[in-house]
This record gives sequence, structure tokens and C-alpha cells, in this order.
Amino acid sequence: MKFSLRTKFLLSYAFIIISSLVILNTYGVSLVYEKILTKAKTSLYNEASMIATDYLSAPYLTAGSTFIALRHYFSSMQQITDSRIIVTKPDSMVIIDSDKLHNCEGEFINNYDKHFLSGQTIHETDINGLLPGKCTAVIYPVTESMETLYYIIITKELKPLHSQAVQYTDAVVLCFIIFLTILMFIMFYLYIQTAMPVKVMTKAARKYATGQFDYPMARIPDNEHAELAGTIRYMADKMSDMDNYQRKFIANVSHDFRSPLTSVKGYTQALLDGTIPYELQNKYLDIILFETERLAKLTSSLLTLGQFENGGVPMDISTFDINYEIKRCSAAFEQRCTEKHISLELTFDAKSLMVKADISKIEQVIQNLLDNAVKFSHNNSVIEIHTARRNTKAFISVKDHGIGIPKDNINKVWDRFYKTDLSRGKDKKGTGLGLSITKEIIEAHGENINVISTEGVGTEFIFSLPAAEQALH
Repeated sequence: MKFSLRTKFLLSYAFIIISSLVILNTYGVSLVYEKILTKAKTSLYNEASMIATDYLSAPYLTAGSTFIALRHYFSSMQQITDSRIIVTKPDSMVIIDSDKLHNCEGEFINNYDKHFLSGQTIHETDINGLLPGKCTAVIYPVTESMETLYYIIITKELKPLHSQAVQYTDAVVLCFIIFLTILMFIMFYLYIQTAMPVKVMTKAARKYATGQFDYPMARIPDNEHAELAGTIRYMADKMSDMDNYQRKFIANVSHDFRSPLTSVKGYTQALLDGTIPYELQNKYLDIILFETERLAKLTSSLLTLGQFENGGVPMDISTFDINYEIKRCSAAFEQRCTEKHISLELTFDAKSLMVKADISKIEQVIQNLLDNAVKFSHNNSVIEIHTARRNTKAFISVKDHGIGIPKDNINKVWDRFYKTDLSRGKDKKGTGLGLSITKEIIEAHGENINVISTEGVGTEFIFSLPAAEQALH
């Protein structure tokens, strides 16, 4: 059976109360009683020793009137110490008894218990009815020249001792009840500080699990629970962002797949049913091929991003001249640049700049950045590519003088499927994944890439790579 935290608190508190009271009223009373009894026996023995030395030695018992004086003195002592003092002769006859109410002078103790005087300390006895109640007794023989003159018997009733033990225990129980009252408030406070925040966080977590990410997390005092609550709230925000991202992702993928698939399906159907004349078939077959290539490129880009997310893209690090690779990649864009009358200006601080990176992936980065630069540059403009070394880093810059990126959207260029409204009309071939892949590649090298852009002026991308120690000669 599962119990709530509140029930566990209550059961724990009840167990503490019951077990403590039981222990105090059983073992506690017994322990206190034993301590009191031991102390009483020691006191009785010391008292008997004092009486034997000071009052029953030979010089004090020369006159018969001495017994009368001792009887009065012992009666006074009994009233003070609550200890009964009995003196007997060697034959066990009682000659002095301090108890006036139950006086047993003249009685022979051996007639009641012949083994009584042979003991030293007797825990519980009434000398077979001679005494009115159960007592603890100390028997102290008074001797002279190896001969026993008297027996001093000092008794103390057990009932008052037991009552005293109960009183002491009751005092402890009273203190314990006060302590339990304080403990109750402490446990209630702990419950408020522990169980209540957990209930609040559990409720919030369940709301978040059902997609209610706008559910507010109740304020929790500043402690470990507050930190946990903040973590849950942060997780919910991330889940909300991921949920929104997935929705946009699916919408974008659906859009970018639907358009070419619709074209492919429509033109194929038209070719099959003869709607398109024979002399125009090649034109529409080229369109179908173009849309198929778009689909293949989109699929490849998605697979590449998925590999980066799962850490499944191996890096083949080598040393190469980044200036040479930029020249080689730039050559592939000559025709497109010529069509738009765009000039490529390559500016290198050194003839060669050796870097340590995955050459094929860095080529992809350069191609993506050049593709964007050419795509969004105005006709009769310039694209500037610059490389420089700063300490242990190589910096590569690709700058165009095109339409630029709106200020509010500049941080979104790394998002998947991102296309500004300005570019969507011009970018028919793009998938919106090029810059996402570019960023993943650079970060996989442990480096950074940044963008600087002004709408209507142009855009500059700058990324870094580890520079090699030796330059190419």
C-alpha cells in the first residue's frame, strides 16, 4: 500500500509519541526506580555505619537510660529520613524500634525469618508480616573483639520509592509532551517546506506533460525546491520551444515537399494523358527533373542535420590551404556571377593560410555562403572574400552588397527552413537548411560563425578555423 507524504508524516509522528510514552512508562520508570533504590540502599548503609560508630559503641551504652534516649533520637531521624531504625540483640530480640506506630520491641526476628539477620541487604521484604509493608532493608552487625553485640536494621518502604520514581518519570513525560508539541510544529513546518512544494511541482509537471506549457509555476520559497521548480519551469519552456519548433518543422517540411511533389504529379499526369503536346514534353520533363533534384537536395540536407544532432558525422581532420580551397570553390560560381554581373574579390593577408579542418565539410560551408551571397546580391555588385590569421585562429569572411537581413530576423538565419519574406520570392531552389548545416559544421570543429547585416546594404558572414603551425611554401 502506498502512502502519501502527509500520511507518512502523521504515522511517523504517532509512532514517535506512542513508542516514547510506552518506553518512558515502562522501562523509564523501572530505570529511575532502580537508580532511586540503589541510592537509598547506599544511604541506608551509610546511616547504619554512622549509628554503629556514634551511638552503639561501648562508651555510649553503659547506662540503661541510653536506650530510651536513642529511641527518641532514632524516632526523630525516622521523621526526617523516612527510614525505620531497629536495633536487636544477637539473639534477634528487638530492643530499639524508632517506629512508634508499629513498634515491635520485644519481638524476636528469628521467629519470623530465621535467615533475615544473616543477610546484608534485602531488596524486598516485610520479615514475614513483622513490618507493615514491603521494604528494602540493610542489616549492619555491630561487633567488638570478634563478638556481635547488636544488629542494626534500617528499612525504607518501597512504595514511596516507587511513587518517587513515577513522579520523576511524570516530570520527564511532561517535558516530553512539551517537546512533542514543539516537534509537531516543526514537523508541520517541514511538511509545508517539503511536501507542499512537491505537490505544487507535481501538479505543474503533469500540466506540462499534457502540453499546457503556459501553466504558471506557483512561487516556492528560496531553497532546493525553488531550484528544482525553476528547472522544471525551464524544462517546460524548452519543451514548449521544441513543440513549437516541431510544429513549424513539420509545416515547413510539408510545404517544401508538397510544392515539388504537386508539380511532379501534375506534369507527369499531363504527360500521361496527352494534355502536354509532344513538342513540349522535354520542357516539362526538365521541370520534373528540377523538382526531383530539389526533393533529393532537401532530403540530403535533412539527413545531414540529423547526423549532426546525433553526433554521427565523423570528422576527417587534415591540414590544407584555405586560400586555395576558396579559389577553387569560387571558380564554380563564375557562370552565375557572370549572369548577374557580380564580381568576386578575393583578399588574402598571406599567399597561403594553412588550417586544420575537414576539407570536404569546409568546402560545403564556403559553397553555402557563396550561394547565399550570389543569390541575394544585386546585379552589378561585388562579393568580397577575405582571409586572415590572428594568433592561432584563421578567420574567413564572405561579404555581399545585397538585400541584407531585417534586424528583427538576423538571429533567425540559423533556424531550419528560415527564409525572410524578401528572399522567399527569389530563392526558388533553396531549402532553408544551408545556413543551419553551415553552423553545425563550424561548431563541430569547435569554432564559431557570426553574421553582420544591414537591410538594403548587405550581409557579412565570418567564421573561424584552427590555424596550422606551418605555412605552405
